[in-house]
Amino acid sequence: QVQLLESGGGYVQSGGSLRLSCAASGRTLNPFIMGWFRQAPGNERVFVAGIMLTDGQTDYPDFAKGRFSISGDNAADTVHLQMNNLTPEDTAVYYCAAAFDLEIPQHTSAWSFWGQGTQVTVAA
Repeated sequence: QVQLLESGGGYVQSGGSLRLSCAASGRTLNPFIMGWFRQAPGNERVFVAGIMLTDGQTDYPDFAKGRFSISGDNAADTVHLQMNNLTPEDTAVYYCAAAFDLEIPQHTSAWSFWGQGTQVTVAA
């Protein structure tokens, strides 16, 4: 069973930056993908970024391109999400996710493991 531990959420002013981290334990197979989703109150959980740890392939939805950057350490089973130029619309609980897969899916049902979530609040 893979367990995920997130860190790095918090409060930031609009235009600011935050860096989230997620460490996985219990990984037993390859290929292994890790990613981030977010969920604002009353909204569905949506894909933010994903990375294939074995080759560094990444994927982002349109709203994250150019502002968010995901990086990973395959040996340490750790990913980081650098978020820049944040706006109040980025306020949400951010969840780390992981799966054993050959591609990076953007729908929640394809991810097997989830962290507890970390709050990101962006003030206007």
